This record gives sequence, C-alpha cells and structure tokens, in this order.
Amino acid sequence: MGTDPLMVSERVGEAGEAGPAAGARPVPGRPGGGAASVAAGILLSRLFGLVREQAVAFFFGVGPHADALTAAVRVPNALQNLLGEGALSAAFIPGYSRLLAEGRREEAGRFAGAIFGLLLAGAAGLALLGIVLARPLVAVLAPGFLGDAAAVAAGKLPVDRFALTVHAVRILFPGSACLVLAVWALAVLNSHRRFFLPYFAPVLWNSAMIAALVLAGGGLRHPGAADRARLLAAFCWGAMAGGLLQFLVQLPAVAGVLAGFRLSFSTRVPGVREAVGAWWPVVAGRGAVQLAGYLDLFLATLLATGAASANRFAQMLYMLPISLFGMSIAASELPELSRLRTGGSAATLLARVRRALATVAFLNIPTVVGYLVFGYLIVGLLYRHGSFTRPNAWLVYLALCGYSVGILAATSSRLLQNTFYALGETRKPARIAATRVAAAALVALPLMFWLDRFPLAAVIRQAGGEPLYLGVVGLSLASGAGAWLELGLLRAALRRRLPEFELPWRDDARMALLAAGAALPAALVWRLLESLPTVPKALLVLATYGASYLAAARLAHLPELAYFLDRLRRRRTPPE
Repeated sequence: MGTDPLMVSERVGEAGEAGPAAGARPVPGRPGGGAASVAAGILLSRLFGLVREQAVAFFFGVGPHADALTAAVRVPNALQNLLGEGALSAAFIPGYSRLLAEGRREEAGRFAGAIFGLLLAGAAGLALLGIVLARPLVAVLAPGFLGDAAAVAAGKLPVDRFALTVHAVRILFPGSACLVLAVWALAVLNSHRRFFLPYFAPVLWNSAMIAALVLAGGGLRHPGAADRARLLAAFCWGAMAGGLLQFLVQLPAVAGVLAGFRLSFSTRVPGVREAVGAWWPVVAGRGAVQLAGYLDLFLATLLATGAASANRFAQMLYMLPISLFGMSIAASELPELSRLRTGGSAATLLARVRRALATVAFLNIPTVVGYLVFGYLIVGLLYRHGSFTRPNAWLVYLALCGYSVGILAATSSRLLQNTFYALGETRKPARIAATRVAAAALVALPLMFWLDRFPLAAVIRQAGGEPLYLGVVGLSLASGAGAWLELGLLRAALRRRLPEFELPWRDDARMALLAAGAALPAALVWRLLESLPTVPKALLVLATYGASYLAAARLAHLPELAYFLDRLRRRRTPPE
C-alpha cells in the first residue's frame, strides 16, 4: 500500500510529486540537458539504491534484524513527509521562481533564507522530539514488536526487535533532518534549472550506508545475532552521515546562485506566509499516500517474523518501474499539461495524456510480465548472496507477484493525478488516494492473516528450514487491488471533467500479448540453461526477454517504441 522509506531521499524532488506547483514558470538558466540531467540523476540513485539493498540482503537476509531495520527507517520518515518531499517544492519553488523571473534576486535570497531558517528550526525540533519519544513511536507504528522481549526470554526469538528498532530510530532522526535541508537545496537549484547535482546527491546517501555495512561487516559471510545488531547500528550511522553529505554536497552550487541570502526565522519576510499557506494543502494531499506506508509497516509487524523485511525487498523492486517509468514521465509531462490548460484545447491536452499513458504502458507492461514469469530469477540475481537464502528468495518473489499486479495501475494513476493538478484540481486526487488506502487495508486484513497460517514450505518444497509464512503475500495483493481501484476512480472523475477521455485498454492488451509472446523464448532459454549459476542464467534470460519484446514491438509497428527511442536520444545530451 505504501512505499519503501529508504527510497524517499531518492525521490524527494521529483517534479511529479510536487503537485500543481511543479508547473510554475521556470527560471532561465543554462540551456539544455534538463530532462537528461533529471533522468541521469534518478537512474544513478536507483542503481545505488539497489546496491544498498543487496548489501542489506547479504548481511541480514529475511529475518528479525531486517524487520527492525525496515521499521526503524520508516519511523523518522514522518519528518521528511511533513517538511520535505514534494510539499516543500510545491510551496517554495513558485514564490522563489516568481521573484527571480521579476528580477528581484535580493528578495528571492531573503525569501530562501527565511524558508531555510524555518525548516532548520522545525527539523531540529522534530528530530529532538523523535529521539525523546522513540519508544512510544515504535510502539504505535510497530506494535507487533512489543512482545519480542517475552519471546526472547522464552527462547522463541533470537533478538528483541523492539529494542533494536528504538536504538536505530534515535540514530536516524538527525539524518532525516539533514535530508529535509537537502530538499531545500534541491528546490533552490531546480528553480535555477540546475538539475543533475540535486538528483545525483542521493548517491552519496546510499554510498554512505553501503560503506558503513561493508566496513562494519569486514569478512563476515554468516554473521550471528550480535554481529547483525552491530551492523544495524553501523547502517543507521551511515544513513545519518549520508543525509548530511546529501545536503553539504549541494551547498557550493546553492551559494553560487543565491543572492542576498540572509538566515531568518521570521514569517514576515515577503512571500513566506504565502509559501506556508501553500504548503499545508500539499501535505494534506500527500497524507493518504504516507498513511499507506505506515499502515503497511503496522500490518507487517503483526505477521510472522520476516514479513516486514520480505515486504521491504519486494517493494524495492516494485518501486523501480514506478519511479523510473512512471514518476519520470509524469514529472516531464506536468509542466506541459499545465501550459496546455491555459494555452491549448481540451483535445490537445487529452492527446498528450494518452501518449504519456501509452509510453508508460509500453515500459511497464513487459515489466509486469517479467516480474510474474521471471521474478524468482530477478530476486536471485539481486539478493541471493550471504544471509539471503533460497526460502527468502521464494517469499520475496511471491510478495513481488502481488505488487506486480498493481504496477501498471500505479504508474497510470501518477499521470492522471498530474492531469488533475494541471487542471487546477488538487483535492479530488487526495480524496481518491485516501479511498484507496482504506480499501486496500480492508482487503489486506483478512487476506494476510489467512495466508499467515500457511508456511512457505507448504507451497514451495525447497523452502524448508526457516519458518517463513505467506502473510506478506496478502499484504502485497491488497496493494495491487488498491492501485486498480484508485485508477478506476481517477478515470471516472476525469471523464466527468473531460468526457472524451478514455484509458488505452486496447493498446495495453496488445502490448500485454507482445510481452507474453516475448516471455516464451526467454522461458525456453531458462529451461535450457537451468544448470548454470544464477547470475549468468538470469542475465541471459532477461536479455532474451528484453530483446524479444523490442523485436516484437518493432514488427508490430508500435508507435510507442519510436517515441521511447526518441526520448532516449534526447537524454544523451550531457547532463549539467
């Protein structure tokens, strides 16, 4: 239902997340390379995020320590949700950009200084409060961990996940405050059309966590409970250092573009009260999405040990196509849709939306088919090292299948949300998102508890040994169902505004048939190479699948292929 909080720092400034304000008039800057810079930065941060998750899987696998880590990174995420992410961009960029466009650079600098001061005070205060209230916060958000101390005393659990999570949360809160300040720097640079550095900065955040694990892990291949507790603390210290790095690396560039900057904590600086007023509605609009993430954690901790960490690894793969193929396209389309609202016809706007939906489908439909058919290979390729065992891979794969059901709906919904933003409607998408969260929770509760009665070994013969259960699959299936409900409600609401609108079902079905056909030769390669090690086998199978799909799309003369290749050629422009 929600998203992995470790991905938040990688997507805090994506324009598609900023709501209607993202369509504000851009400020002239260095020409060219904007879209390519964003794409390159996001891609690099995603790749390093995958490496980070591989390191987590290697040292922790699916188990109690990974459960504690999953919960720990979610708790201070509230600070980023409240002060950072798209909410800050939506509140800050329009006012700052307007002052720059009017030539009032000194006033823009004072406005930026006041916003920074208020963010600094708010982030520091909330971080301190989070450290003090770590125990009750963990108790509320991860209630399934409260009984761990008794289970450890009875010899039923090797570690107390509640105590581990509380300790980790106290380390992570200051790092989250630094990430909020990093979003301020991103908003300043984006306003000046400096894109690559702020989107690349999360690479340092991920690198710090990877380095911390590698240095603390040393030559460990099969760490014990004490080793994993030490590694968990190292990971959290790395996250804090990485958050600081993500902010500091942007400061020289920010200093180079700011004029008249003056640190202030006053709301009397011109434009600040308007920015704060714009910030609240966006926070409220994002509330349902963030609530879904906390609800995921709350529900996962009520399931058997390992459910929270299996959900985390599956979500990482689930979010990859949504962020790369959904958010990036939505981010680039929002400004254009906003311009068409004022200077174009409804027919032109709808044509733009349909083309964007078709492009998203062209990339995501083969991803869905690939995850369903070859997901076990993909999970093995990325995670099957060290402590991440064969049963771990099966459980994560089954959870990924549940999430995969909703990938196309989730990415299409991003575009429809931005269409509403471009039309000046922000409340309707928020209400629909809240409905999705409630409906997904209602589906998840009975389904996940029913499935949690069945051990993984009951359906997968090779899954003996570790006592893993299937409850997390119910959680992911509910998320997929909720995504389709949201898309259906957004479609109905948009048709009331624009009766000519329709989703490209026929085109989607055509692409699904091509993807299914492309899976056949790849499945044959898998069968023929069954005795090979996982890495070369997975690479050959996936390469065959991708090449077959592209060849089929070319033979079928899909216009989306030409459009996609054209976008790739544009992105070869050297980044800023």
